Amino acid sequence: MDIQTLRARHPDHWMQAAAIRVLTLDAVAAANSGHSGMPMGMADVATVLFDRHLKFDPATPLWPDRDRFILSAGHGSMLLYSILHLIGSAEFPIEEIRNFRQWGSRTAGHPENFLAQAIETTTGPLGQGLANAVGFAIAEESMRAHWGAKVVDHHTWVIAGDGCLMEGISQEAIALAGKQQLSRLIVLWDDNGITIDGKVSLSDVTDQQARFAASGWDVFSCDGHDPVDIDRALKAAKASPRPALVACKTHIALGSSAQDTSKGHGALTDKQLIADTRAAYGWTHGPFDIPADIKAAWEAKGARGAAAHAAWAERLAALPAGRRAAFDRVMAGEVPAKLAGALRAFKKQAALDAPKLATRASSEKVLSVINPIMTETIGGSADLTGSNNTKTADMGVFSPEDRKGRYVYYGIREHGMAAAMNGMALHGGVRPYGGTFMCFTDYARPSMRLSALMGVPVVYVMTHDSIGLGEDGPTHQPVEHLAISRATPNTYVIRPADLVETAEAWEVALNSKSTPTVLALSRQNLPAVRTVHTNENKVARGAYVLAEAVAKRQVILIATGSEVEIAMKARDLLEADGIGTRVVSMPCWELFEEQDPIYRRRVLPPGPVRIAIEAGIRFGWDRWLFGEGGRREKSGFIGMHGFGASAPIDRLYCEFGITAEATVAKAKVLLG
Repeated sequence: MDIQTLRARHPDHWMQAAAIRVLTLDAVAAANSGHSGMPMGMADVATVLFDRHLKFDPATPLWPDRDRFILSAGHGSMLLYSILHLIGSAEFPIEEIRNFRQWGSRTAGHPENFLAQAIETTTGPLGQGLANAVGFAIAEESMRAHWGAKVVDHHTWVIAGDGCLMEGISQEAIALAGKQQLSRLIVLWDDNGITIDGKVSLSDVTDQQARFAASGWDVFSCDGHDPVDIDRALKAAKASPRPALVACKTHIALGSSAQDTSKGHGALTDKQLIADTRAAYGWTHGPFDIPADIKAAWEAKGARGAAAHAAWAERLAALPAGRRAAFDRVMAGEVPAKLAGALRAFKKQAALDAPKLATRASSEKVLSVINPIMTETIGGSADLTGSNNTKTADMGVFSPEDRKGRYVYYGIREHGMAAAMNGMALHGGVRPYGGTFMCFTDYARPSMRLSALMGVPVVYVMTHDSIGLGEDGPTHQPVEHLAISRATPNTYVIRPADLVETAEAWEVALNSKSTPTVLALSRQNLPAVRTVHTNENKVARGAYVLAEAVAKRQVILIATGSEVEIAMKARDLLEADGIGTRVVSMPCWELFEEQDPIYRRRVLPPGPVRIAIEAGIRFGWDRWLFGEGGRREKSGFIGMHGFGASAPIDRLYCEFGITAEATVAKAKVLLG
């Protein structure tokens, strides 16, 4: 439908949608940067969505039973910001729109969930929002099954662009959603046929509607500028028993001289272009000036949500007090009160039994304590359940037939799994964890980075964490992955040494509210090193003295995970030669860094030789070897300096020099 026809047939709709378009033009021009075309193209779809379909209350953006709206095409952020301003969100007064892309504003270049409650997820890396939405929808299905439709009953809506659908993560996401028949998930595809380089046909010939249909979705289409046709398609999508795609045929940068061109994708800042476009819209008001009647019409859309919110609050209040308290707890992300005691009792027995276990098996034992108590956990694995040890007997399998199941078979979709877990954590009410091999963090990396950026406490169960996995060889042996994970801000990387440390690692991870955790777990069996019980969670300190020197302290050995065993053996050998040796277990650098300097100095005092032992590369270790009071000439590293090899574990550790004997030899050289 052309502009003149649209203006004539639907004048009220047109002016409300035009408000989105002109605010976008004004904000991008003021910032001299941004992306004008998508908001201009999708304004009609968004106006219909917020007017007739989306359940929301601007006064309470975190209402648990709101519909979730996710702008996967995050470069078009002014679409979201304009709407939030227009509906009366207190977080987005006109000053925020004027300060688009400026320091300290909520209106960042791409939507950032931590800047405003009304932003559901951080988007911009294309496809991530779409994949997050699968997690939002899984969380909604799971919670509706557990709490009932009177308490949880909402949809997840996504606006995605051509770029989102080209990204590989999109296939992982839509295939998972189709398999799970996530009928409350609706994707509105901005089908404008344009990318930065030019027409989509320059690089892609995919029939997207056929692809979604083949993945188990229902597919609808509409004229993305005809409000009646848009409404029809959205109604049909909501009635679908499967996830739904609505292909919205639109014109990027509608009404401007850049319409339907790659120029329209970016920042339209030319004064004449903007003036001509405003004239085409019939918009005679100045920059950032929204007429009162148009603003009132938008605010009326938002005000309608208050009644639905109030009705929901009454239903929630009618729940028995204990059940309501439980709902409030899971939405707040609090662990159950009795979990701490259960884990203390578990640790006490583990110290007494001193089992020799792979830490992946230790993790399974800990989960067998956690999952029956913390019933909001949703676990899973990327086709490695038996290797990651992520499924416990009580969980059941999440499926279209059993929404109360709490274990997701993600298939070989590490990236999609990580993004979906981000969505679950952002939705609230569930606590996701998922597993794969440590080396396959490479496949999940973009979403793991976003976990950290967004501050969501997803737990990544990464097993087979070193050359200790043996014969599978260097393709599967992570040597740089600990360093990569540690280099990511706001991430706890915890590499426990035995069953007790693994229990403490899980306790840290589950009590975190704003930091994701990477658990690096061994394939090979490890001896118990914590055989004296203490209620204190020592892993929460990041590093601690595991074994003190008997003779005069001359050496400090610092080790993580599977190499703590080697440090303890080296200590015995050094002590036998009269060289006093302290062993420090350092399962988590980040937690140790959070400790006060006095504690850190007690654990790593200046003076003695320091040697780090870890079956990974050295990168990052120098902070602890000759920082914090250490000396470069009195420090050393026992670990990997390149890729691994295919061989049995004992041969690998010997060939790469990660042994107690090599540690002793290095210590003696450093002592002179």
